[in-house]
Amino acid sequence: MNNNCFLQEITDFRGRVAPEKGFLVGYGAIIHTYNLPVPIPFALSLISLKDRKYQTEHWQIFTPRYKPDDTLYKQLVFALKYESVNLLILKKLFEVLSTDEIKELVQIEPTSQYSRKIWFLYEWLLRDRLDISDLNRGNFVSLIDEKIQFATKGKRSSRHRIINNLPGTPEFCPLISKTEKLNQYAASDFQGQKNNYLKGIHKDVMQRTASFLLLKDSKASFTIEGENPGTNRTLRWGKAIGEAGRNSLSKEELLRLQKIIIENKRFTKMGFRTEGGFVGDRDRVNGDPIPDHISAKPEDVETLLDGLIETSELMESETFSPVLAAASIAFGFVFIHPFSDGNGRMHRYLIHHLLAKLNLAQQGVIFPISASILDRIDQYRTVLESYSHPVLELIEWEVTLDHNVRVLNETIDYYRYFDATQQAEFLFECVFDTINRIIPEEVNYIIKYDEFKRFVDDQYEMPDKLVATLVRFLEQNNGTLSKRALSKEFKALKAKEVKAIEEMYQEIFES
Repeated sequence: MNNNCFLQEITDFRGRVAPEKGFLVGYGAIIHTYNLPVPIPFALSLISLKDRKYQTEHWQIFTPRYKPDDTLYKQLVFALKYESVNLLILKKLFEVLSTDEIKELVQIEPTSQYSRKIWFLYEWLLRDRLDISDLNRGNFVSLIDEKIQFATKGKRSSRHRIINNLPGTPEFCPLISKTEKLNQYAASDFQGQKNNYLKGIHKDVMQRTASFLLLKDSKASFTIEGENPGTNRTLRWGKAIGEAGRNSLSKEELLRLQKIIIENKRFTKMGFRTEGGFVGDRDRVNGDPIPDHISAKPEDVETLLDGLIETSELMESETFSPVLAAASIAFGFVFIHPFSDGNGRMHRYLIHHLLAKLNLAQQGVIFPISASILDRIDQYRTVLESYSHPVLELIEWEVTLDHNVRVLNETIDYYRYFDATQQAEFLFECVFDTINRIIPEEVNYIIKYDEFKRFVDDQYEMPDKLVATLVRFLEQNNGTLSKRALSKEFKALKAKEVKAIEEMYQEIFES
């Protein structure tokens, strides 16, 4: 076992510049020593040559007294203690160590909580039981440190005296760190805020709001994909969104929904992909792929989806945070990219599904999350690329004869064990925006519309359809009726009536 080459002074690591010169430790040192094919963690740890401790966006700086011994075991202990669990790094490390090396590693301090965590994680990740007797003494310790990462309540493993509180299964388990932003979101009663706001709204207004929000979200979801579908297609997808949370998640359900998404099936191969997949551009001359993201290998797709569905069920049974669950499952799905087409809309459907299943979306009001995502489209792309681009550098691929991609190395773990922290922060931001801006704006608009309509009905007995046309013209022309409108649809109105209507519109809608 390589025990004497971890502690090296650095000023940068794989292009990431350190805030000062120091010793790379923890996961960073392990990646460097074993040249592990993994994305660099969002934050690396460095032992300062000076006596100071602080954090930057991508670095944790520790004083010399935190410096671990120059051994793999002590580097792992440091990583688990201060950086918590990174399943991808641990899996890749375990794959390069022999069984004997692992046994030696976990028996250095056999009853230590960190030895037990390493032991449990090896057997959990590799499905390989070590020739070590079960522990029969010692307190149970949680695998995930809940001061650092979000976890479930967990189940006990008597063999290791460990509480497995991982929010997933060996087949699919993204992890989310407890950042300052996520702690603030998680501590706020955003669900209570929503429910208290909606309590005071008349049932009829809520029903109409729900219909408008459904259509709004459906249109936004298509717009994100750069599409401008007809009304029928938008309504069909809106109906599917409105049923989110009713059916259990399964591969059959995903295939059913794909048929709703893809209206014209002549040019799309339906079902789960049997070929490679990528997102990006093509060379204008020869049509070869220029990928921004490479999808999971087709032979891995169904295995990954089985894991994703099992993890979704675990999160539901453990009443995991709705937003964190939606971030893990929905973004995990879009990274896998199991379909030839329709992955983006299905990804946003899964956000609706998890929010509804875990009781965030209630009272018959669809959560128009796509509308908020559309308002943050550049940030949305950045969040997707924060995963795709680092992984892309680790994927070996070639161009096929039909100008597709064929992945040459094993990549399944990149889609199983990713860090979903940035995705969770983004989704929480969208949820708060939906609660505090989008839903109230829609409710307030309907209330104002009804007030204006009552005025027009009382004064002019105008049919509902014409009132809708009147409001649309006023909206388009900053509260006044254009000459074109007055010469056609509303030529029967007198000048003083036009003035009264315009003043009332401005008083109601612009107050």
